[in-house]
Amino acid sequence: MARFITAQQAAGLIHDNDVIVFAPDSLVGFPNEIVAAVKQRFLEEGHPAGITTLRAAGMGTFAEDEFGESAWCVPGMLKRSISSYLAVCPVLGKCVAEEKVQGYMFPMGPILQLFQAVGRGMPGVLTKIGLGTFMDPRYGGGKCNKLTEAEGEDLVEYIPDFRGEEYLFYKSPGMNVALLRGTRADEHGNISTEKEPIDTEMLSVAQAVKASGGIVICQVEEVTEVYGLHPRMVKVPGIYVDYIVKAGHPEDVPQTTGRWHSADYNYSFTGDEKADLTRAERVMPLDHKKVIARRAAMEISPGDRVNFGIGMPQNIPSILEECGQGGSVTMISETGVIGGVPAAGRDFGCHWNPEAFCDHGMHFSYFDGGNLDVGFFGLSEVDRSGNMNTSHLNGKISGIGGFTDISTTSKKVIFMGTFTAAGLQTEVKDGEIRILQEGKYRKFIDHCVKISFVAAEYLKNHDSFLFITERCVIRCTKDGMILEEVAPGIDIQTQIFDQCDIDLILPEGGPKEMDASIFTEDGFSLRPDSDPDGTEEWAYAA
Repeated sequence: MARFITAQQAAGLIHDNDVIVFAPDSLVGFPNEIVAAVKQRFLEEGHPAGITTLRAAGMGTFAEDEFGESAWCVPGMLKRSISSYLAVCPVLGKCVAEEKVQGYMFPMGPILQLFQAVGRGMPGVLTKIGLGTFMDPRYGGGKCNKLTEAEGEDLVEYIPDFRGEEYLFYKSPGMNVALLRGTRADEHGNISTEKEPIDTEMLSVAQAVKASGGIVICQVEEVTEVYGLHPRMVKVPGIYVDYIVKAGHPEDVPQTTGRWHSADYNYSFTGDEKADLTRAERVMPLDHKKVIARRAAMEISPGDRVNFGIGMPQNIPSILEECGQGGSVTMISETGVIGGVPAAGRDFGCHWNPEAFCDHGMHFSYFDGGNLDVGFFGLSEVDRSGNMNTSHLNGKISGIGGFTDISTTSKKVIFMGTFTAAGLQTEVKDGEIRILQEGKYRKFIDHCVKISFVAAEYLKNHDSFLFITERCVIRCTKDGMILEEVAPGIDIQTQIFDQCDIDLILPEGGPKEMDASIFTEDGFSLRPDSDPDGTEEWAYAA
């Protein structure tokens, strides 16, 4: 039966060289008081030293502060980080880039599924996710720096022939301690999570750590008597929990990265209230971001199940709502939140007015099973074959999150973003777009330093996929990169061909002009001109 201890006592249970497992998403599920106590103990005693952190999603604030995993970026304390995403924790990313900490980056899905596999006594997980990318041991094995290459262990194995097909096998690094966060605990250690806006992988992490012979510690805001929790509200049964820490300052427990205190708590993220999402101030101004989002929205059909990645894709829900079509599709996030409208910025992964929550780890089975209709992703760096680099850009290590999983398996994949980066200035006026200043960096280049999306792997099972920018639409096929559409106001030679390093193919008869209504203040609709009243199904993609 779980014991109730202080955060300081919990810190004393962690040993040098332990592998510590979390189940966060940014600061959702982040056990802030335990993490702070562990750091304080290290500063006073020098222990625990040489620890490893293992997590699927990011854990931080996107700022250079001491929250999230940044708290442990103290010389001698953190030896190794294993995750799918570093950008949420810039301090950690800097430590990895400067060779101070070993860094491994793996797709989010295999990490989540690793917890499930280890929880039932398996040594790792077999999957096709990551084949041909920098996570593949033939191309680096997910090792992020020279320190990891020199001193780190190999945590991924290439399986060239398992029943006639190739796979990757992601191995467990060992798991000693789970540090989790819930909402309430009863006196037997059963944990509820009703205040969490994401249903994280707490249970599978607890199962994996227990199966590995480790201990499970959970921070909660409130303790209740036995039977004080409805059985169906229990996320982690007490049989998996060793220790409970009641937060001394529950008012300071962050709901999300963007919401730090109880006064910032958003009840519509948890389904306790329904927010009004129809307000006029939510309408985007007409700029190149809105142009890209509008063109991307045209690829959606009624009834589609759609996932929006971080960055530019987060603008599409606004377009759908503005066109009165928000309820025509099911919006999904990689975090397992389904329905409603995905939140943006530092609340990424949460939804306004969600319909359902799915366990984060179990949710990736939905993606891996090929069930997602459309996946939208940011456009970072593309080579001449259509391969993408999303993790190592301009000297910084960011991450991949669920990108590799979802982009590999979606029925339709669309990358969206500006044609060039850093300093691009545009004007959308009079039904066309003008480039006032080009960005400093080209996105369509000859060669990607690291690859996190392999075009050839996707094209084994699909005919094509799209790159949508403010000035053109490019379709990648087995035959090459086809310049399919060009925006009004754009010169093909000087503003497309001269601004990229890849060989674009011109279709017979030349590229089409992008729909002119995209570049107008109020002329755009997701219903075709033949159906202005909505008597037929909407969407250009139908």
